Amino acid sequence: MQLDKRQQAILDGKEGEIKAKVMKTLVMYGETFGAEKMVDITGEYGHLVTSFGLSVMKPVYSLMDKLIEGGALSGQKFSVDPRPLESCVPRNLIQDIFFRVMYSKQKDYDEQLKKLGIMKNDAYTCTCYMDEVGNIPKKGDILSWAESSAVVYANSVLGARCNRNSGILDLFGSIVGSVPYFGLLTDEGRKADWIIEVKTTKKPEAQLLGSAIGMKVMEKVPYVIGLDKYFSSLDDEAKAYLKDFGAATASNGAVGLYHVENLTPEAVESGRSLIRENAPVYVIDDAELERVEKSYPVIWKDKSATPKLAFIGCPHLSREQLFSWSKRIDEALKKNGRSKVEIKTIMTAAPAVMEEFKKTEEAKRLLSQGVVLSHICPLMYMNNPKCGTMPVITCSNKLRTYTSARFYKEDELLSIITGGNK
Repeated sequence: MQLDKRQQAILDGKEGEIKAKVMKTLVMYGETFGAEKMVDITGEYGHLVTSFGLSVMKPVYSLMDKLIEGGALSGQKFSVDPRPLESCVPRNLIQDIFFRVMYSKQKDYDEQLKKLGIMKNDAYTCTCYMDEVGNIPKKGDILSWAESSAVVYANSVLGARCNRNSGILDLFGSIVGSVPYFGLLTDEGRKADWIIEVKTTKKPEAQLLGSAIGMKVMEKVPYVIGLDKYFSSLDDEAKAYLKDFGAATASNGAVGLYHVENLTPEAVESGRSLIRENAPVYVIDDAELERVEKSYPVIWKDKSATPKLAFIGCPHLSREQLFSWSKRIDEALKKNGRSKVEIKTIMTAAPAVMEEFKKTEEAKRLLSQGVVLSHICPLMYMNNPKCGTMPVITCSNKLRTYTSARFYKEDELLSIITGGNK
């Protein structure tokens, strides 16, 4: 791999032994994927996926201490994925004991992240690109991010450039200010491998459409035709839709970039010239979405169990989605003659987004209706062994994929939590 003078100096130990090891790791990583050079990061902020203080992650904490002691701090401030705990989220005594044991290093790890360069104390979210959080890359920016849903959003909706990095490699790139040049950083790597033709009779549910595409194309780049008719521009509604759509493509498959005709920036700029010659076509109609949904396994021990918990917001909800869900829940409760939700429902959003929302009358009404407003990571909450055995429902395909949560479409979940299915 060819390095420039600054990068070579780091590798040669001119900025310390620890930083040299970081650079060596990135060089080896890049060479594994055929990268011939490193390119400098141009995005203002990084984003790390590892936010949770699991007691078993001792090598991570040891590594962080060595980085701090060696002065190998992040060259850019960063945001981090959401934490697993918050006091307002319900858990019984046994679950609480498990949480305390599992995440016993959370406080210590938070302190390490402060020393390494976290943006601010509330920068814990998988949707760091929200206006309220402020980690919004520009088109063409080179990033060193992890978190699959954040990477696919930055690549696709914002037009930034980032590979699907793993945890720790995201931080390493921020420390040396460079990342290996391959994959989704290159023009060639951003071309579309698949053509997706959306031929549904109405706007498809974002989570289902993303799931269908992810399972079909896996890590390839899809070019989506026909979705643009449901959106006049890349406004807040479209961005929220694409956030959930992209998270499903990334978790049900391994998509790091998608193009939507006449909507996402590179598709607007270059159109169908982005599509590779002889790209296969995948047609998605109502029947195909129904087939995909019916293929989801239900892994509850008792498949007929009454749900005990519902999660809305994986990835974290946007401000627009919080208001939309507030209105839908209120209308459904009134229609069903109820004042509170039938099932404990947790809505999650970035701390900065949620704190602003909590000042509104809509938030106060939701709280009075029994809804919990939180900024935890539902996935990490569910990965507690005692929570994992609970019958939990969700409208998130990401949460459905990584946990035992049962998937329902939004209208179905709304009906269940507000008593409309009785």
